[in-house]
Amino acid sequence: MPRDSFDVPLAGLGPGMGGSVRFLRYGSAEAAPKAYLHAALHADEAPGLLVLHHLRDLLDAAEARGEILGQIVIAPFANPLGLSQVIHGDHLGRFDLASGQNFNRGWPDLAPDLIARLGARLGSCAEANRALIRATIRDILAARRASSPLQSLFGVLAAEAFDADLVLDLHCDDEGLMHLFLHPEIWPQMQDLAAGLGCHAVFAQRGAAGGPFAAACMEPWLQLAAAFPDHPVPVGCQSATVELRGFADVSDGLARADALALMDALRRRGYLAGPVPPAPDPLCAMTDFAACDMLRAPGFGVIVYHAALGERVSKGQMVAEIVDPSGSGAAARTPVLACTDGLVLTRRLKKLVAAGQVIAKIAGEVPLPHRSGYLLED
Repeated sequence: MPRDSFDVPLAGLGPGMGGSVRFLRYGSAEAAPKAYLHAALHADEAPGLLVLHHLRDLLDAAEARGEILGQIVIAPFANPLGLSQVIHGDHLGRFDLASGQNFNRGWPDLAPDLIARLGARLGSCAEANRALIRATIRDILAARRASSPLQSLFGVLAAEAFDADLVLDLHCDDEGLMHLFLHPEIWPQMQDLAAGLGCHAVFAQRGAAGGPFAAACMEPWLQLAAAFPDHPVPVGCQSATVELRGFADVSDGLARADALALMDALRRRGYLAGPVPPAPDPLCAMTDFAACDMLRAPGFGVIVYHAALGERVSKGQMVAEIVDPSGSGAAARTPVLACTDGLVLTRRLKKLVAAGQVIAKIAGEVPLPHRSGYLLED
């Protein structure tokens, strides 16, 4: 069993409307290093919920054997607000219905506040700077007051995650293969995680455009290092968004295998005692997210795919057609062509689409001219 299990209530809810985030802590609250994992920030994404169910069983066994060396914190369901958003039988967990905000966008950017507070306080010792930065992160978050239940949720999760050494945010795509998003600065240290999970793509996520959770955890450290180059500022947090295949890829077999891969990654990093397993060979290298072609529907209609998930396609190859239900024959079909050579990484589960919706992602290797600026799908 975890050393500590505790619920943190959310503020801003109406009378009689309870809501809280549950955390499970393995190891003491003062132990280091600290790892933080959560699932279903996009609350309708089930694969991560089952992975953490299996991971909890594995950590309970490790705790019973006395193998916990650091501190491991799990939020088995990160988003109680989104979990409650079931409308006429459909679970709408990606966006906050009250504000319209994506639950994985707009996370607090602590870098400006940290830079303003720490300019005269950083010293010549990297470890002392690490401790100072973490303490200041906690002070900044503790002083913030939530203006809504959504902002309260952000504050509760950030308070547990933003001072961690390792942060893994578990998501899934529509229909997809396993892949990661992370900062390129930590790719050498995270290759074993990608290999262990069997990732078919790893995307470099530069900057914090859009403010996704994992980027917001790590970005302040990079910005502090850039702002104060004469002081040793370590990368105090290694964070990644883990895309656990697709919505329908939910089974005990897959989830337990993923949980075992996460346990192996934790052992390699000193969170758990025991034999350290070698990492398998990676299936892919890191590529710029600008090299990922997002194919969008040119109009309303039904998707008919001509390329399978995991298939390698060539630039100009027809990946799908959009069939206009008001038309007939060949004239009703509009082809959607790949703009790059690459792997069909994701497809859409629901085959009726509106104009502009993403119907597939092609993981290529060369950045594409039309993929610049804001790169996230939203």
